[in-house]
Amino acid sequence: MSDTPTPVFQIQRVYLKEMSLEQPNSPAILLEQEQPTVDIQLGVNAAPVAEGMFEVVVTATVHTKIQDKTVFLVEASQAGIFEIRNLPPEQMGPIMGIACPQIVYPYLRGNVADLIQRGGFPPVHLSEINFQAMYEQQQAAAQGEATPQATQ
Repeated sequence: MSDTPTPVFQIQRVYLKEMSLEQPNSPAILLEQEQPTVDIQLGVNAAPVAEGMFEVVVTATVHTKIQDKTVFLVEASQAGIFEIRNLPPEQMGPIMGIACPQIVYPYLRGNVADLIQRGGFPPVHLSEINFQAMYEQQQAAAQGEATPQATQ
């Protein structure tokens, strides 16, 4: 019999943490015929909330403009609480930076599309995200910042 504790990875809860919709130029902007530009920003944050319990939050900002006027701005945070125990430390980063966001993100996508549609606009569907590539880019950037630059 092994004395190694069994690894635990369980979803405790997925919830909408924060969501807002702003339409500062309505109703006039709704009469515009021009195609708007859409800028989408995504982020992931993870933090411990109790022993073996972690909150992972995926955020999205969707800013739609016609020229320099905002059509709408959506800011949303979808979160999950995960129980993660008995994992090697080197696995914690990928679990919280890849596995957990992959679970939370579909809820965020649905909530953002629904809110935009309820605001009177055609839904904006956030594209699928490769959280592994995003995590690896963040790690590479962090390593680049941590590495002292050679001076001449």
